[in-house]
Amino acid sequence: MLTKPNVVLGTWAWGDRDNYFGNHEDPQHFQAVYDQALKDGLDFFDTAYAYSQGSAETILGQLSHQTPRDQIMLSTKFTPRMADDGTQPVQDMFRGSCARLQTDYVDYYWIHHDDDVEKWTPALIPLLQSGQVKHVGVSNHTLPEIKRVQAILGAAGFQLSGVQNHFSLLDRTSEKNGIIDYCHQQHLTFFAYMVLEQGALTGKYNAKHPMPAGSSRAAVYNGQLGHLTTLVQTLQRIGAPHGLSAAETAMAWTIAKGTLPIIGVTKVPQVDAAAKAAKTRLSASDVTALDAVAATTQADTVGFWEPDYRQAQ
Repeated sequence: MLTKPNVVLGTWAWGDRDNYFGNHEDPQHFQAVYDQALKDGLDFFDTAYAYSQGSAETILGQLSHQTPRDQIMLSTKFTPRMADDGTQPVQDMFRGSCARLQTDYVDYYWIHHDDDVEKWTPALIPLLQSGQVKHVGVSNHTLPEIKRVQAILGAAGFQLSGVQNHFSLLDRTSEKNGIIDYCHQQHLTFFAYMVLEQGALTGKYNAKHPMPAGSSRAAVYNGQLGHLTTLVQTLQRIGAPHGLSAAETAMAWTIAKGTLPIIGVTKVPQVDAAAKAAKTRLSASDVTALDAVAATTQADTVGFWEPDYRQAQ
């Protein structure tokens, strides 16, 4: 039976053909990861065609197709910047995702970027009408764009279900610009991605032990790891009484903010860590202490793909 999750497991790093993360696991490696997720009661998986051009979807489909479909939730995305030039690019990408995932419907389907709200949002409606998509959401959209998507869907008798944006101790833009509060007011689920900043907030990496050389994340984070020492130490200190690692504390902080974190996992211990964080409740004083230290941390982790939320209120 499906549970109401406190965390979602992300597959961005599965089948990392683009060398974004510097991971090179064989697809069979993820069988144990998937099995442990179900054992831990984590049954919600997020993926996208954009993740190594369908490689992540393919791996997830190979693993999940033997699980009764009503016992897992699958989330994938339409990425406008990767659309074909056909007459129905949303439907085309959706069909490809379903084939790779070996399913005839998805629980959540997202518009991955805000390139043209007026063009892409209406294309979701036929998928909702057919029942092939159970819920729709938007990712990397500004607050005015979120409201416009709601209006377009509402006119057709449907509702927006979720917003998926970058949110972590190093990037609290969606909190500061009111998106998270708006989601709470509108009963929209806010899905937070890059909660661990691709490993930078786990304590695994530091200036002496950087991320894999040559990977895209190394180019973004390695030069900034020295700025994160105090924040990581604070995560460790606050997490210790709860029996949490720095990574688990960062996840628990995101949950305490009223969001649903998407935790990227490539190893069994990472699945267990996500399950542990999902059961933890940080105190208000814990959250306030982390907020204060994060506010003094000098780091810029906004992705090149993200809209400039600060300019669109």
